Amino acid sequence: MSDSAANGNLHHARREKGAEYYVYFALIVVLGLVPHMVGWLYQVIRHAKLPRLGPLARVLKDAQALTPMIFRG
Repeated sequence: MSDSAANGNLHHARREKGAEYYVYFALIVVLGLVPHMVGWLYQVIRHAKLPRLGPLARVLKDAQALTPMIFRG
């Protein structure tokens, strides 16, 4: 039987984000900005109020979620 508490104090190595990460991040932001602006404008017209997040905040949030998925591979 293995003891899971034996190696409980080990730390995972932290990877630094390289240039490739930032290139993918920038591409996602640039390519996602127009669709998010259109969707944001549609919501403003349809609901007659401003959404909680603006288009740039939505794009950055999506890019922060999608870019690490590319590198998990």
